[in-house]
Amino acid sequence: MTADGDPPAGVLLKLSGEVLSGDGGTGLDPAVLQSLAGVLSRVSESGRPLAVVPGGGNFFRGRERGLLDRVAADRIGMMGTLMNGLALESVLRASGVPCLLTSAVAIPGIATGWDPVESRAAWRDGRVVICAGGTGNPYLTTDTAAALRALQLGAGLLMKGTKVDGVYSEDPTANPGAERFESISFEDYLRMGLGVMDTTAVALCRQEGLPIVVFDIVSSLDNIERAMADPEGTGSMIGGNRSDR
Repeated sequence: MTADGDPPAGVLLKLSGEVLSGDGGTGLDPAVLQSLAGVLSRVSESGRPLAVVPGGGNFFRGRERGLLDRVAADRIGMMGTLMNGLALESVLRASGVPCLLTSAVAIPGIATGWDPVESRAAWRDGRVVICAGGTGNPYLTTDTAAALRALQLGAGLLMKGTKVDGVYSEDPTANPGAERFESISFEDYLRMGLGVMDTTAVALCRQEGLPIVVFDIVSSLDNIERAMADPEGTGSMIGGNRSDR
């Protein structure tokens, strides 16, 4: 509970698929999964509602290989997010964390279809809601799926864990002199055409006033908890400091 007696604001974590592969680059790293389960378990025990949208880049990136058309590649990517969702569900349950795995692409016997009413009830009941399958549609990224699910669940903060420690004016790996923003408005982010978060996702969050924090999850999974406690101190805020929502 917060100081005024209200329940803490819920958080949706967009988790890059590459994080789950560890140093291997592809597939799943058991040590990373175990460590991640520990972090998410602590967040869940704190009483803060939590949902996770996994990416799928540790399994397949068909568009980069130029092998398939966009629709086929995106559909395969959706399956990759579901495999990551199943792995997360397994390690969380083994850690005693109650959770619900849902997928925009329902597969009977494996994952139930996304239902916002059922998912929000589970979220409020303290279960970690894992939202796989992206949006279920090609041409939309898992960033956009994360924004959509965060709004449908009623989250107060959208967190994107990635390989950089915030929002930069340019790709910092290509330009070490790029400017890092501790915070940036939705309008400036979109006007500057920045790329660390999908612009469709940012536009949707802007429309509904949902703040985003972009932070480094690769160097330490513990940054998940740090970013929840101190978004601007750990990463970059898009949309201003609204962590008190």
